[in-house]
Amino acid sequence: MTRSDIITHPLSRRQVLKGSAALGLGSAAAMGLSPAWANPWGRTNVYSKGVEEGPNVSLAIRRESIPINGKEARPISLNGTSPGPLIRLKEGQDAVLRVTNLLDEPTSIHWHGLILPPGMDGVPGVSFAGIEPGQTFTYRFPVRQNGTYWYHSHSGLQEQLGHAGPLIIDAAEREPFRYDREHVLLLTDWTFEEPMSVFRNLKTMEGYYNFQERTIADFFADIRQNGFAQTAEMRSMWAKMRMSSRDIADVTGSTYTYLLNGHSPEENWNALFKPGERVRLRVINGSAMSYFDVRIPGLKMTVVAADGQPVQPVPVDEFRIGVAETYDVVVAPEDDQAYTIFAESMDRSGYARATLAPREGMQAEIPKRRQIADRGMEAMGAHGMGGMGGMDHSGMSNMQGMDNANMEEMDHSSMSNMGGMDHSSMEGMDHSGMGGMASEQRKTRENGMLAAGEVQPGSRYGQAGIGIDPNERRVLVYRDLKSFTPWPDRREPGRELELHLTGNMERYMWSFDGQKFSEVSGPIHFEKDERLRLILINDTMMEHPIHLHGMWMELENGQGELIPRKHTLNVKPGERVSALITADAEGSWAFHCHLLYHMDAGMFRVVQVS
Repeated sequence: MTRSDIITHPLSRRQVLKGSAALGLGSAAAMGLSPAWANPWGRTNVYSKGVEEGPNVSLAIRRESIPINGKEARPISLNGTSPGPLIRLKEGQDAVLRVTNLLDEPTSIHWHGLILPPGMDGVPGVSFAGIEPGQTFTYRFPVRQNGTYWYHSHSGLQEQLGHAGPLIIDAAEREPFRYDREHVLLLTDWTFEEPMSVFRNLKTMEGYYNFQERTIADFFADIRQNGFAQTAEMRSMWAKMRMSSRDIADVTGSTYTYLLNGHSPEENWNALFKPGERVRLRVINGSAMSYFDVRIPGLKMTVVAADGQPVQPVPVDEFRIGVAETYDVVVAPEDDQAYTIFAESMDRSGYARATLAPREGMQAEIPKRRQIADRGMEAMGAHGMGGMGGMDHSGMSNMQGMDNANMEEMDHSSMSNMGGMDHSSMEGMDHSGMGGMASEQRKTRENGMLAAGEVQPGSRYGQAGIGIDPNERRVLVYRDLKSFTPWPDRREPGRELELHLTGNMERYMWSFDGQKFSEVSGPIHFEKDERLRLILINDTMMEHPIHLHGMWMELENGQGELIPRKHTLNVKPGERVSALITADAEGSWAFHCHLLYHMDAGMFRVVQVS
């Protein structure tokens, strides 16, 4: 960061509003203007919170009174809207984004998924100092990619307060699919509680926001379906782990209002089309904690991009989108009728929705809601390990005395089957021993590595995840994703880096290798320009969307040279996920779970490339 990047502005709100023309704040939104691509009928309906078109953009961040779902709220706004405006850049530009902090606390913006210099990545304490109250920070970077991305705060829990917005980069050359118009769909979760109160509640009581626990009626229904012995065994297993089989999401619709472009389901935002058009929907999960299952009853969707990167077309009826992921789909409505864009939370506690319609004010039927699912043995990676529930986990503390030098000889596919055990039931386990075990696994393996692009044992890329019935409709799975072109670096990985995703639900502590960020002694080191394989093993009962800043992760999903590039990888409970990385981005980069409260509770590391 240079002195020219920071400008101190001890300005009042009135002064900033008065000077907004000079700063260029909110120009497109304030004047009701939008570029031609967003305005096929003379309406600005591509995104309802305004558009800021680059390469020069100015943003003012403040906290102000804005109604949400018809109730008074105090979100963080960007140029007067929450979520923030759509920022539109073009591949090949040099972007200049001036961000003025009018909060009474430091703030930041991270440009999620963008490949840029580390000082422009926007993570306080890692790549820059943050933006102090009254300061303006100028982000400058070359735009070297295209696609659907988003931006959000990386300061404290500000993201939960609406500090986020969509970021679209238009391609310099023709894209490999055709469409006539587009809409941006930003999914978020809003709570009228203060984020720190939510965090305290999660630490106070496991399952604080879970209002969908099993009942006596569920117990007798299970007996009718599975018999008394199996039902009793499953109930006993969950009791011993001190968990509920319905711990699907930490924060639920009991406090969340699920929003689409900042609009509640009752507000029913309309996305317009003309019958016969091909409509591109850029779907972004900008929520703090919520996974969504997205479908449009009556319309087939064709997935054409994942995390901003084009993929070979995949026709689907539904897709699950993890926190921080993006998917682009193309739909082709032929009839003069309305369709519901339905984004149901993974735990079935609520939904966001909008209407795709030929005219304003139309709406279609909301599909029948699905019941919450129960986690089963697959959440433990426990294929053939039905007796795990009775295991004496306290005895596992002796693992720290194992000769870790021999870990290289162990069949790690069998180890992954131990994943999913919640560490709240392992009070006797010394997590520092796990950390030492994992550090040994980080050594370069000279023998026994799979070839680049092959599927690692223990992955479940063919499964969408809990609560999805693959026989009900065609659902996107990771195995479907296939890049258009190979990544230029086709070297085999020189080493494997294995990390365990660990946690303690009862204490609400989250970590890598059993160590919270505050407990680690230093960064994870990547050699500059090395080719490595990152292996993530989920030892918890929760999904984790893992995000690496500054570099692409190539998901080894069995597509050979055409494995897809992603910036965020969803790792299901008990699952083993692997990705190839070319460490071509020198500097310090954040690496973390994108569930906001998991990250704040310790599931965060720094990757140093040198």
